Amino acid sequence: MNKQVIVLTDAKAKPAGELLEILRAADISFITDDWRETHTSAASNWTDSNPNSCEPLAVIYEVSADSNAEELALVICRATTEWPSVPVVVCRAEPTERLTRGATPPTAEQLKRLGFRAIADSPAQLPALLRQVEEIPGTGELRPPDNFRSIPESGAFSLPTHARSEDLRTAFALLASLHLASNQKEAAQAALGGVAQLINADRWSIFLVSQASTENLTFAALAGSVVSANGELAFDEESRDELLDGFAQPIEAETRATHEAAAMMKAVRRSENGRRVMALPLISGERVLGVLEGVRSSADRRSFSQSETMLLEALAISIAAALANSVRIAEAERLSLTDDLTRLHNARYLRQFLVNEIKRARRYSSSVAAVFLDLDDFKLVNDQHGHLVGSHVLMEVAALLLPSVRDTDCVVRYGGDEFLLVLPDAGLEDAIQIAERTRAKIERQRFNGGRRLKISLTASLGVAVFPQHALSPQQLIACADRAMYHAKAAKKNSVWVINDSTAARASDHPDTNPTVPTQFQRIPDEKLIS
Repeated sequence: MNKQVIVLTDAKAKPAGELLEILRAADISFITDDWRETHTSAASNWTDSNPNSCEPLAVIYEVSADSNAEELALVICRATTEWPSVPVVVCRAEPTERLTRGATPPTAEQLKRLGFRAIADSPAQLPALLRQVEEIPGTGELRPPDNFRSIPESGAFSLPTHARSEDLRTAFALLASLHLASNQKEAAQAALGGVAQLINADRWSIFLVSQASTENLTFAALAGSVVSANGELAFDEESRDELLDGFAQPIEAETRATHEAAAMMKAVRRSENGRRVMALPLISGERVLGVLEGVRSSADRRSFSQSETMLLEALAISIAAALANSVRIAEAERLSLTDDLTRLHNARYLRQFLVNEIKRARRYSSSVAAVFLDLDDFKLVNDQHGHLVGSHVLMEVAALLLPSVRDTDCVVRYGGDEFLLVLPDAGLEDAIQIAERTRAKIERQRFNGGRRLKISLTASLGVAVFPQHALSPQQLIACADRAMYHAKAAKKNSVWVINDSTAARASDHPDTNPTVPTQFQRIPDEKLIS
């Protein structure tokens, strides 16, 4: 049976004859309809021309390089109104089409967001796409066959072919440096360093975008670099902060072009206040993460060229990916070092933190205290009220512990209902005071378990200090743990301190400088911390 389609036309730009010729050659019948003529109906025209036929296979619209988002949205609105169940296919005009100065063709991502189900990069791809429309009904993924594909699916490495070899080397160096960034700041600074070498501008900036509503976009400066008069990259924001001790000038506010680039999700070039501005959205998935902005001063009358824009658009894909990946990496690292329930640090973080603090204490002849805390008879809470209440109580305990220590201290959920406080630069007396204050706070507190209950708890705590009681991180934790078990055996709800090979109640402890426990063997300095 003959395939039948509707070709939406525009009085300003009729579809190229090649498109219609290819449809005829593929034995695909069609009628044309001007989508701007709202008084006519494509549906009625089709019914009049094909009284015995079913609905068309597809609605086709040829998009030009000058087409803007508003116009394309109107095309989709007209097509879906007339034919709500018929897919809308867009066909790009021939690459030889002359571009209007400053015009940038809409990307595949922009076209798909607007509602076009399939995209043909040339009229020659239309028969293959329409065949897929027949084979994959509904909203299935459609794409041209491999032998018709004119561009790769990902533009991450699709640098312009006309770029100079020197620029390509710089671009690839920029892409490689992005892989080494561990956070957004590093990724942004690496990106700006490479971009400033590729394209001359007085200032380059990257702004992060946050969206409070569809109409309200707010921008936060992430990184900025200025170029000196001799064309060399000047100090970036971080370097100035270090040299000027925090008195660096802030990055200039974003331009109107940056707002427009984020809102329309496409590159914008314009003149503002006598300056030449180019802004490119940094898009990850369907979200604008930020905007790359370049500014040339009034002394430089050159506008940003189309070739410069194309090069930056190719690089913007990788810059956006690096910004998104750095957030994922930071979040993964945070989760790997954080207890899921209490949001305190976990045992993995403890080892890293304790090793660093004991190294520092050895270097500066200071001390590190550890307080091991175990809730008394916590199993009764789970047995009487259920594990959900018990979990909520543990979160309440965590919230109680954090205000009891300094910002430099570390609170860890060691496991179950056990917690560990690591107190850098704290001696035995300081650690005993903090432990006793924590014990008293837990005894006074009534925990609600998330159900307006009044649960009373007590805790047993053990204290040990480096280097008085232990010579390594493992020994320090073991000493504090053993002191806590002595507290458990002594009717609980108390603070005990490790003392030689035994332990003593903190209130009865007369010696604030005990010797190293005899059961621990002294080990060489270079092997102290494993």
